[in-house]
Amino acid sequence: MNRSRRHLLKLMGMGAASLTLFDLEVFAGMRHNPQIALQLYTVRKLFETDFDGTMRKVADAGFVGIETYPLPESVSLDHAGKVFRDVGLKVIGMHTELPVGKQRDVALRMADAYRCDMVIYPGWPQGEKYKNLDATKQTAELYNKTAAFLKSRGLRFGLHNHWWEFEKTDGIYPFYYLLEHLDRKIVFEIDTYWAKTGGLDPAKVVRDFSRRAPLLHIKDGPAIKGEQSYAQVPAGEGSMDFPAIVKAGGNNIQWMIVEFDEYDKDIFDGIRKSYTFLTQRGFAKGKS
Repeated sequence: MNRSRRHLLKLMGMGAASLTLFDLEVFAGMRHNPQIALQLYTVRKLFETDFDGTMRKVADAGFVGIETYPLPESVSLDHAGKVFRDVGLKVIGMHTELPVGKQRDVALRMADAYRCDMVIYPGWPQGEKYKNLDATKQTAELYNKTAAFLKSRGLRFGLHNHWWEFEKTDGIYPFYYLLEHLDRKIVFEIDTYWAKTGGLDPAKVVRDFSRRAPLLHIKDGPAIKGEQSYAQVPAGEGSMDFPAIVKAGGNNIQWMIVEFDEYDKDIFDGIRKSYTFLTQRGFAKGKS
């Protein structure tokens, strides 16, 4: 199993037809391939009426993981967790309100039910948390305190962006300020579409955030602020340059997470098209 570097270089000089099955597996293992997940906000309208069936369809589409979204009142945390496990979907992140005050207990109960250690604050709505430099400093302090609490309970903390985190306010870009001033254990989940909508190059953002951004949200469309931003399409059919984004992220990307905020056609058709685009081009790895 401990093949030398010289042997691998020799194999690389051979024709592909001469490689053994073992050697092909060696090379496959050398290539970094993030896994593919779905943010359940995408199918929120469907699981209001058929939660279990919707989750089976997500699993059958080939997704390895999911990010959770608040459940319908009719579905308990324990039931949801069991369904996720039964259909083979790993919960890679839990989108919640900021876990402060009473919301702390909610986050802890979710972690137990979903067997997940990543709590992600989606940052919605915009509010005034980044309205100026002082507000951004206070927000950073709050995030650091939140991360410390979660760490004390064995959990990690992540932040997701919309467009306003990448718009300059009071001379700073809020997410870049956070990158410099937050505990380095805090994870950034870069929504590449919203980063572009905010006016920045998402590939540069992903490169700048480097290892701090192992989770990427993948959606496509015009990436123009206003109602047009919600005219979203399957990955590869809009304005996003995903090859550049993948190249910029390199080995730092652990999960590529498909999401639609809105889609005016059959949502599962859109989901499958995004899945196919990402997996067939080798940008992400699914079940099939």
